[in-house]
Amino acid sequence: MKKLFIAALLFVGIASFAQEIDQKPARDQKERLTPEQRNEKQLQKLTAELSLNANQQTQVKQLLAERSSKAEKFREARKNKKDSNVKPTEADREAFKKEMLAEKEANDTKMKSILSADQYTKWHSLQEKNKDKAREKMKENNKEEN
Repeated sequence: MKKLFIAALLFVGIASFAQEIDQKPARDQKERLTPEQRNEKQLQKLTAELSLNANQQTQVKQLLAERSSKAEKFREARKNKKDSNVKPTEADREAFKKEMLAEKEANDTKMKSILSADQYTKWHSLQEKNKDKAREKMKENNKEEN
């Protein structure tokens, strides 16, 4: 009887542990937001964290819209290159890196002109935090795949 009870507890424990692992939503199952919805969500988050005034909100909203449209164009171009099965050369990769870096610097400059010095410092630290989170997530995903 004692062995049967221990075996039953062990079975229930293993079954409940297996259930918890499967509860994590898959990447494909997450809700997909439209670019406008993402921009609005990001604007609300920045407004709350940086205490943006109405004028700053309109400027940041415009900047986010520009940035997402450019990102969409980059994605489309990259997808078209991928569909043609032509691997990018080292020069192509370098050119893309330089273009992305120039885009980031232009975005930073625009944000600096919109935000106050204190807000810009806070925004910059948020960017760094988000970058660190993304790196950690990538490391986790790489470990799960291996």
